[in-house]
Amino acid sequence: MENQFTAIIEQDGDWHIAYCPEIPGANGQGRTKREARDNLAEAIALILEDRREEGLRGVPPEAIRETVTVP
Repeated sequence: MENQFTAIIEQDGDWHIAYCPEIPGANGQGRTKREARDNLAEAIALILEDRREEGLRGVPPEAIRETVTVP
């Protein structure tokens, strides 16, 4: 499944700093724009994985689980 998010990238001296306004706490950096964007993508993936695991911890075993796809 592919999701799309906004990457805001700013240059700070020799570094590019990236963040995603839709995912609080998702930040990346790199010497190039591409490195910063790729680093941000990794951060987003880790945050979403952690939130999914955290969100499912309290689900009762008898609850029905289904997947919802959002285009």
